[in-house]
Amino acid sequence: MDQFDDELREIKREIVESRGLIIKTNNLTNALAADLKTISKRQLGFERRAFWNSASANLLFVVVVIGVVKLAWDARIDAVQADTKQAKEKITKLETDLKDMQRRSDERTRAESAAAAFYELVRAGRRQEIIEGFDALRKEPLSRAELAFFNDAVEQARTELSIKSYQLGLDHLRTGRWHEAAVAFEDSVRLKETSAHAASARLHLARAYRRLNRQRDAIPLLMSLSEASPDKEVVDDAMFLLCECLIDIQAWNDAKTNLRSFIRRFPDSPLINDARMALADISLKH
Repeated sequence: MDQFDDELREIKREIVESRGLIIKTNNLTNALAADLKTISKRQLGFERRAFWNSASANLLFVVVVIGVVKLAWDARIDAVQADTKQAKEKITKLETDLKDMQRRSDERTRAESAAAAFYELVRAGRRQEIIEGFDALRKEPLSRAELAFFNDAVEQARTELSIKSYQLGLDHLRTGRWHEAAVAFEDSVRLKETSAHAASARLHLARAYRRLNRQRDAIPLLMSLSEASPDKEVVDDAMFLLCECLIDIQAWNDAKTNLRSFIRRFPDSPLINDARMALADISLKH
């Protein structure tokens, strides 16, 4: 009997322990379920954050890539545009240079033709046409050598025509054709103002003017000759003729002043006696 009681107590104890184990197991199971649920929520939250972080990172990457591509594309476009602009500018410059070269070539061809035609005038000795055509020729793009050659030819033509007009004026002066003489001497001076015979041409022109009663045209010529003529041989003649022109127009005071100056400056002149007589005559009458 005692043995059955012990067994019953043992069974009760085991039942109680089993029941306690079951309770503990349930508690552990519930705790594990709660932990699993918590872990699951955390995992879901983590996965959700990871998803959004990944999406944000991907989006940021895409934006960065697009930005880099855009910058690279803009840089490439700028480079291409710069190259295109440089190419256009180079083409424009080359076209301009080509036009300039063509223009210079045309001008040079025209200048050579004009120079050849002018040279034919020089060879033919057509002096008047040489002088008249030189103004147009010098506007052409001639070389320095060509311009110097043609300039010498023109100066030579001027000198020769001036001498010819001077000699023609002397012929008219000897025959008393005063108007023709004046025209010839005017041409001689106009053609070559710095020639060796220019001073004599002016003196003879003044004589022709006096004969034509154009003393007021003669006086400026004679004053310049008597004051600063490069030809010293005509100075006394010019000054005496100036005095005669002043007497002609009855400028008595100026005539006396110039006669006194003539006597003082040219005591050895062949005209000294005429000057003294003219001065004495004016002094007596005026």
